[in-house]
Parts: sequence; structure tokens; C-alpha cells
Amino acid sequence: MYEKIFEKYSPKKDNLIYILHDIQDQHPQHYISEDAVSEVSEYLRIPFSHIYGVLTFYTMYSTKPRGKNVIRLCESPPCFLKGSENVLRKLKKTLDVKINQTTKDGLFTLELCACLGVCGNAPVMMINDDVYGNLNDEKIDKIINKIRGEK
Repeated sequence: MYEKIFEKYSPKKDNLIYILHDIQDQHPQHYISEDAVSEVSEYLRIPFSHIYGVLTFYTMYSTKPRGKNVIRLCESPPCFLKGSENVLRKLKKTLDVKINQTTKDGLFTLELCACLGVCGNAPVMMINDDVYGNLNDEKIDKIINKIRGEK
């Protein structure tokens, strides 16, 4: 099932992070299943427990299914000072979810992250690979509605 990914990387432990990223990025629910961990373990010849330790140590990985669009809200000090708490409150209300939950329609998962590295645009969130800054209620509504396909 993961042969195409494995073809890109030699079976060295040093490639674990890259392989896990590719697996998660290609899964429609943006997560790494136990089956995937087993196959990676077999391919790299490293223990399942080691891989699972890596998955649970790094916040960029998920072992649970997530929505089609993963929202990562920055909670760094600059974003906090510029109103990330208000952004979080708005996202929770708009999406009707709590942190680390997925919307009922499977379209969004809301997560927090330590820093997105664009402090000059605080408060900031990332949806999949797109970064949105200088957020306020109106901007959030436009972004979410656009992704939902609404006007």
C-alpha cells in the first residue's frame, strides 16, 4: 500500500520522519494508522514502539483521523498578545468544535501549535499548507466560508 512512498526513500532509520510525513500527507484524513506504522516498521526494520514514540512526540503527526482541512492556530506569545484567544473563540463557535476535534461534516479539525514563524502577521493560523494572518472575526468568516464553498 505504501510502496510508492517507500520507493522514494532507502530503508534507513534516518528517513523515518520523511516517510511519516508522506504517509500522513497522502491520507485523506491526514493521519497515520496502525497499519501504516506496521508497514513502516517492517520496511525500516525498526520497532513499532519506536515509530509510535516518534508519532506521539511530534505534534505535527496524528494517530487519529482528522478533517479534510486541518486548522493550526498559533498560540505563541506574539499571537496571544495580538488576540489569538479571540480567534480561538471564534473558530470554536463557527466550527462548533473544541480543540483537537473534527467538525461533524469531516471538513475541519481544529488544533493549536506553538509557532508558525510569521509573528509579524499575528494572530496567525494555518489551514493545511496555507497561512492566514492578521486575523479577525470577519476574515475568519471569509476564509471558512470560502473553504466550505459558500459566498
